[in-house]
Amino acid sequence: MKVGFISLGCAKNQVNCEQMIWQTYEAGHEVALGAEDCDVAVVNTCGFLKEAREEALAEIEKLAELKAQGRLGKIVVTGCMAQWWKDTIEEICPAADGFVGVGGYEDIASVIEAAARDQRPARFGDMDAPVPETDRVVCTSDHWAWLRIAEGCDNRCAYCVIPFIRGKFRSRPEEAILAEAENLAQAGMKELIVVAQDITRYGLDLYGERTLARLLPKLCAIEGIHWVRLHYLYPDEITDELIDVIAKEPKIVKYLDIPIQHISDRVLKGMRRRGTGDEIRALFTKLRARIPGLVLRTSLIAGFPGETEADFEELCEFLLEYKIERAGVFPYSPEEGSAAASFPDQVDEDDKRRRVELITGLQLNVIDDWCRSKVGEITEVLCEGYDDETELYYGRAVWDSPEIDGVVHFEGEEGGVVPGGFYQVKITDAYDGELVGVRYEEETP
Repeated sequence: MKVGFISLGCAKNQVNCEQMIWQTYEAGHEVALGAEDCDVAVVNTCGFLKEAREEALAEIEKLAELKAQGRLGKIVVTGCMAQWWKDTIEEICPAADGFVGVGGYEDIASVIEAAARDQRPARFGDMDAPVPETDRVVCTSDHWAWLRIAEGCDNRCAYCVIPFIRGKFRSRPEEAILAEAENLAQAGMKELIVVAQDITRYGLDLYGERTLARLLPKLCAIEGIHWVRLHYLYPDEITDELIDVIAKEPKIVKYLDIPIQHISDRVLKGMRRRGTGDEIRALFTKLRARIPGLVLRTSLIAGFPGETEADFEELCEFLLEYKIERAGVFPYSPEEGSAAASFPDQVDEDDKRRRVELITGLQLNVIDDWCRSKVGEITEVLCEGYDDETELYYGRAVWDSPEIDGVVHFEGEEGGVVPGGFYQVKITDAYDGELVGVRYEEETP
């Protein structure tokens, strides 16, 4: 059979999809990316937010149209949305022929085969079980890959349903992570992006203590790995030991994704986030002082229930003062099943949109100022390819995480620059939040 895969949502979803592709290939089936002219299409869904579920349903509807036109055989729906709606997913997606939740990824090959036999299987498994150790087919890039070190989440934030979709926090054994990292390096991956819902909690469930600071130097010691990038660190769990490791290890890029969501003590308490606004300020000040050149990314929620104009103004003032280089800003979404969905004092939708627009405007000014400050600097860039429209090469510097940040466009001699290579680039200009430069080669005496 020819089986096509479509992956939606976060990095962890992408890893799950890559594992399913491997298992499907190992079961003897032809694998493709996309759905048209396939015997079976597998769509791996996100279920974190209403908008993500709507995107997944729209994708499934497109597949249903292909199926009705005879251009697709069967449809299998997997992932977070299937898990979240497991009791009703068959009614919600009547055109689908099989279902797999986050605890059932190992069953994907048998589900595909059962769906092809018109059996309409549904496998959800145990979402709190240890993380399955299976191979994967990396589909993101020939040069970088996600490295998932844990699954699930124990942080019961009031706005979030991830613990109910992905299960409790489960660390992968250190030896399994290192073995996968070695395999990725041998496959030519130059950058590993360490990811989990909360990487700072890594090891607590397996070893009785947080051991990220012990794991990272071992990852950095792997030959062939040039960059190690960290997503996502919770602010209250960043220890002095971890800061020292990040500062001292040259392979760890000085870019940290630390989701804070807000800065107002009132709002943080309502969100059931650990720590206070002053503790976040102190942490960011410490990080800037101990990690020279650090670029910070964070996530912010505007319009959380009970957020006043004073709370919102405090958040704006924080952004202007601390000048976070990268920030994702989202309107609060009352997710069914989350504690905050039933909170009083829900913020009007128009106010949410207005606040998001205001923060976004402030953040754009911060980014523009930061980009201008980079002009004249020489930085290392991982080349991703060549843009025929601009007639420039493009790639990512240490301050650019793939798929969420910008790129650096740069001039280079034809034949002297190849995708997957690292090059020194002198920044000559900044435009619309991105940087432009020219390959820099020091003259030899």
